[in-house]
Amino acid sequence: MIKKVLRALYKSRRKAISSDNLSDGSLAIANSLLKLPIWHLDYFHLFLPISHQTEIDTHFVLSMLQGRDKNVVIPKMVNGNDLKHYLLTDATKFRLNKWQIPEPIDGIELGVDTIEVVFIPLLAFDLKGNRVGYGKGFYDKFLSKCRKDVVKIGLSLFEAETIIDDISLDDVALDYCITPNTIYSFSVRDT
Repeated sequence: MIKKVLRALYKSRRKAISSDNLSDGSLAIANSLLKLPIWHLDYFHLFLPISHQTEIDTHFVLSMLQGRDKNVVIPKMVNGNDLKHYLLTDATKFRLNKWQIPEPIDGIELGVDTIEVVFIPLLAFDLKGNRVGYGKGFYDKFLSKCRKDVVKIGLSLFEAETIIDDISLDDVALDYCITPNTIYSFSVRDT
């Protein structure tokens, strides 16, 4: 299937998810992350959920990261389709942007070279690690600037599609994708 069709399909599938299933699935995804070889790393980039889009509740992941004393980096959208990245501290204050995404107002800005793990929002993904986002290009642009060894982890409430037909050269593939039932690994790496 092509991205446009997958976007519409998965937005519809998300809307049908009950709040209990969203919470249970989000918790299962967070628990599965414990099985990945990432816990020796220190800087974790985490998106906060857009609640009206029925996105995964990443607060479970956030609690896990904070409980393990990891540095959590939160994105803020700027200038068209760019992201700035802020270290989450006790003093961090948030505001909803025009898409109702919670973002840091200001704080300690970090360069992308600091980030070691990125949790990536998506609507759908395939068995090769290609993903479909909302189509604005924020994450592909950001990921193309990251270190070559950054670990890219998609979080999805749904299982993989066989193939996404219209992948472009600018699309950045995942290393892993975690669903409530499965850990997908797309590359062999020593992290």
